[in-house]
Amino acid sequence: MKGSFHKILIYIVLTLSVSFSIGFAADKKPYPTSPPAKVTKKWRIGYYEGGFYKDYPKTVIATIRSLSELGWIEPLTIPWQENEKDTRKLWAWLAGNVKSRYLEFVPDAYYSINWKNDIREQTKQTIIKRLKESEDIDMMLALGTWAGQDLANAQLSVPTIVCSVSDPVSSKIVLNAEDSGSDYIHALVDPKKPARQICSFHDVIGFKKVGVSYIDTVAGRSYAYIEELRKIAKERKFEIAECHVPDGGATPEANAKVIECAKMLAPKIDAFYLTTMGCVNKETLPQIISAMNAAKIPVFSQSGSDEVRHGALMSISSASSKDAYGKFHAEVMAKVINGAKPRDLDMLCEAPPKIAFNKAAAKIIDLRDDVYQLLSKTAQEVYDKVEVSR
Repeated sequence: MKGSFHKILIYIVLTLSVSFSIGFAADKKPYPTSPPAKVTKKWRIGYYEGGFYKDYPKTVIATIRSLSELGWIEPLTIPWQENEKDTRKLWAWLAGNVKSRYLEFVPDAYYSINWKNDIREQTKQTIIKRLKESEDIDMMLALGTWAGQDLANAQLSVPTIVCSVSDPVSSKIVLNAEDSGSDYIHALVDPKKPARQICSFHDVIGFKKVGVSYIDTVAGRSYAYIEELRKIAKERKFEIAECHVPDGGATPEANAKVIECAKMLAPKIDAFYLTTMGCVNKETLPQIISAMNAAKIPVFSQSGSDEVRHGALMSISSASSKDAYGKFHAEVMAKVINGAKPRDLDMLCEAPPKIAFNKAAAKIIDLRDDVYQLLSKTAQEVYDKVEVSR
């Protein structure tokens, strides 16, 4: 393991003290985020996702809470069932329980294609037709790359807020980090997030060869930050061992392949970068972690704290990211309702890079003691045991 204790200490202290921006520097002019004194209409909100992913309900809930804090909806407590496998129930609950003079979450404006490519085009056309012809939806929330791509490229005149996309620029959802390319599209852009994750893992572990499994498509490479990983590998002179899994979400084929990849990679690497995919789930994660533990391989979770809680060594804290992103999305929605065009608003949001760390996972892989002690003392989220998924 390379890298001195002093280097690690400096890195983590700096990481934990870095401020984050959800600023207004790129807004073309100031727009208020508080509700107007006079109510002209309720904004009817719709929802579209490519399929369920665990980050989506967390992002929606964080956004709703921030909207409440801003005064757009009355205070509420949202029930959360961790083991739910779709967001339909959450949307139905919001539609039936949110009280607001300004917003309405439309019960029949929920769309999910459950990662089924064969119905993607049909569903997209159904949504586009409704938005263009019925004119009964005033704003769309698009969760994930598929949904963002489908609505961003449809030339709609309904404001669309794209959330939970790893890289909206390379996914061709927005033109670049400064310009969405459409008056009606807004997407959160966090261009330094991949580097924060990969560099923090390398600074702490000092690996020579990192393993990664991912879906080898444009969207899959974007989800997994593959281009950024290759760039940093070249700069820092470490190797990458790759294994590809099939597209399509948590299919039996993909689930089996992602476990096979872990078993195949573990003997060849000294660190593993666990990427965000539908096939990394509560059924497969324990087997992926088990394969890495058997070879004493440290695992960094791209997804965040949940996977650290369930056995990955470390990640960037999900809680700090979701709170920052939720606040950002809520403020964008508020500004749009107050007259802004989505294109006029800043898309840059850099979440605070706090660390999540699992002590039990560290002990299983015999993590070096000085690194263990440092992470124990400086990580924002520290877990004492590996929690078993139910």
